[in-house]
Amino acid sequence: MRYLCILLLATLPLAAEKKVIAPPEIPANPNFSAAILADGTLYVSGMIGQDLKTKQVPANFEDEVKTVLANIGIALKAGGMDYKDVVSVQVYLTDMDLFPRMNAVYTTVFKEPRPSRTTVGVTKLAAPTAHIEVTVTARK
Repeated sequence: MRYLCILLLATLPLAAEKKVIAPPEIPANPNFSAAILADGTLYVSGMIGQDLKTKQVPANFEDEVKTVLANIGIALKAGGMDYKDVVSVQVYLTDMDLFPRMNAVYTTVFKEPRPSRTTVGVTKLAAPTAHIEVTVTARK
């Protein structure tokens, strides 16, 4: 009996529930989930600053950043979390000269203490008109 208990305890992490988070505002994509909640951690897929109703990326970069962060906020809320629960952020920019402008908007959404962050310059994103893609990991 003792060995059975040890075996059950050892395999408990393997039985962790993985829940798909699919906010109705974010269009479903057959290739990936908007977010996954596993063991109390929310993994939000890369989002772009595309308006969810018009499918357009704003012409103004600051508006694009506000939109991508709002889209992430929708996924966070659907997963029972908020910006304050974000522990890690990955930002992909098609032009690193946009970094200060992105940061000016970013710091209005992510308050102190801010999550860890990586910002990377890329040549292209999957959406040709997008200049930024952001993914986050959150935990209560």
